Amino acid sequence: MTDLIVEDDTDSELSGQRRGRLGRLYHGETGIDFYGRRWWGLGLSALMLLVSIGSLIANGLNLSLDFKGGVVWEIPSADMTEDEARGVLEANGLDGADARVQVQTNRDTGTRTVTVEVGDQPDTVRQAVQDAFATEIGVSTDEISTSSTSSTWGKSITEKAVRALVIFLVLVAGFIAWRLEWRMAIAAIAAMLHDVLLSVGVYSLLDFQVTPATVVAFLTILGFSLYDTIVVFDKVQENQHRYAAARMPYGDIINVSMNQVLMRSINTSLAAVLPVLSLLVLGSGILGATTLREFALALLVGLLTGSYSSIFVAAPLVAMAKEREPRFRGLRNQHAQGAELERLVLGGAPSGRRESRGRATSVADSPTARVVADGAPTAEAVLTHSPRPRKKKRRV
Repeated sequence: MTDLIVEDDTDSELSGQRRGRLGRLYHGETGIDFYGRRWWGLGLSALMLLVSIGSLIANGLNLSLDFKGGVVWEIPSADMTEDEARGVLEANGLDGADARVQVQTNRDTGTRTVTVEVGDQPDTVRQAVQDAFATEIGVSTDEISTSSTSSTWGKSITEKAVRALVIFLVLVAGFIAWRLEWRMAIAAIAAMLHDVLLSVGVYSLLDFQVTPATVVAFLTILGFSLYDTIVVFDKVQENQHRYAAARMPYGDIINVSMNQVLMRSINTSLAAVLPVLSLLVLGSGILGATTLREFALALLVGLLTGSYSSIFVAAPLVAMAKEREPRFRGLRNQHAQGAELERLVLGGAPSGRRESRGRATSVADSPTARVVADGAPTAEAVLTHSPRPRKKKRRV
């Protein structure tokens, strides 16, 4: 009686058509153990969130006058310095150290303008400072432009933005729970909040000014983060249905899905980041369109964090929640690695039993085992116990 050797066609095809690293990445044939490294990603996110929250508590946000209210004077002067502008404020009873003074030069006309911003002031103080700036540079008062914004306007806009954000999160969570499942909805919302909080933390750490354009960019980040996460979750659910008949650890489902969708996520991120870099470098840096800087910078940070969170935050959270189900509870820490994981990514059938994590099986131990080339589970993967031997019929 000879032993029955069953060879997997997928392994043979994998060894015969071995591509390089970039080739495997491009064709979605990588074998990266995302599930096994989940704590590295979650740990890095937790560290960045702690730094962001600490900076928000210690430093707060540098809000523009549109949110906190105040007065702005624009002085067309070719030689006025920041110290001279602060001196004019102090001469009129204002704190020059707390004022925000910027010197800008128009690239087209060559006009140099000194912009001075302070908190909300009465009309008498605003007019007195305007006259003082005109006297300092020797021009008429009409050439000094001034504008003021009430703090109540910024408060009203902030309340409406928060209300719209809450409604948006509730609707998105309900749709994902209906379309996919509630665990994925919670993970997607957590990834979105992760991206926004990190983006706001960067603005707090670097003391960038938050303007209405920045808020619009933050809301745009939510849409991109949600899109990338849904792409990943849709692939996870597809593979979950595909391997429903096999006793397969959920870590394998996560790893297979992440590797298959990795190149798509990278392409999506690059397609979104390149135009934003053009706005930031060409528009703001070279052409001098400073109004684009706040919008482009917030978008750039949000796009990078959104691509990161969809793979290293949202997917691990779903895996940790799904492993608590009775179906996957007994298969924890048994996910495939190395060549076995690459075989699964290419559509191979999962191994029936794994004595140790990541062990690949190519020789069947039972004569009833069969390997199906189209990716269906083997007989050993379906059977959880040895088949009962047939009774011999007695000849009469």
